[in-house]
Amino acid sequence: MVPELAVICTPPATVPALVAELGALGTKAAIVITSGLGLSTDAQGTNLKEAMLAAAKPHLLRILGPNCVGLLVPTLGLNASFAHTSALPGKIAFVSQSGALVTAVLDWAKSRHIGFSNFISLGDSADVDVGDVLDYLGSDAETHSILLYIESITAARKFMSAARAAARNKPVLVVKAGRVAE
Repeated sequence: MVPELAVICTPPATVPALVAELGALGTKAAIVITSGLGLSTDAQGTNLKEAMLAAAKPHLLRILGPNCVGLLVPTLGLNASFAHTSALPGKIAFVSQSGALVTAVLDWAKSRHIGFSNFISLGDSADVDVGDVLDYLGSDAETHSILLYIESITAARKFMSAARAAARNKPVLVVKAGRVAE
């Protein structure tokens, strides 16, 4: 049986080969919690993040992360993350580029009985980015509103297109943080 989703939290050097193996099996999505891929290289000097993406591409395997907390979909009972607690079911989708904020919001919301349709940590967004997630959430029947915490946008046109489309169906609130290095 082929896994639909894989969660990878192994040393950086092992990630590209695991992604290639999962792709060859037919796995269509992976959450890469592992950090440090963008700063590491293999024996041939290839950046591990680029090697991971190259391993995924021929198989059309999509990657959330790396360096992310993971994904929670409470209505499905899915907790594919290293969060110390689960999210309550609800109608709000929360998407964040900050892992620290993910855990803080999760704790805060749970103590106030606020639920979520999706709770998504993007991490480094090597493959799946804010625009991709907005495209999905914009048409997700379980999501009635979308809250984004964004530090940077690399594909501005894609983001704006996805944000406009999602905002036609439901409220989208964007919190943009960090304009200076400090």
